[in-house]
Amino acid sequence: MDVGVEKAVAYRLGGKITEEEMMLALSAIKEKIETYGEVFIYQEIESIGGVEIDAIVEKFKFLFDVGISNIRRIAVVTHKKWMHKIIDLEGKLFKKIDMKGFSIDNKKEAIEFLKNV
Repeated sequence: MDVGVEKAVAYRLGGKITEEEMMLALSAIKEKIETYGEVFIYQEIESIGGVEIDAIVEKFKFLFDVGISNIRRIAVVTHKKWMHKIIDLEGKLFKKIDMKGFSIDNKKEAIEFLKNV
């Protein structure tokens, strides 16, 4: 998925998140960090039907190896209102990351949020 932001990794989540899907997303994030020194993330969440334990393990290994200091902005697009509250909480926990939730109807605003650095 391409959102027209050079430093962005964009992907859509729907259903159960597998280890393979997590590895693909983390690999793309690592490549952007190696190329640009930082990365922006655009996530579209249709639904989450669970997460494989191996996917969680891979995410934590990535965070320990690469860290989160190179992640600058995260735009999460979802119609799940409860997820917006989680995004706000994560934004408070990870103060160095500019994180914001958007409704499905506001995809363009989410992309603009990533562009306006």
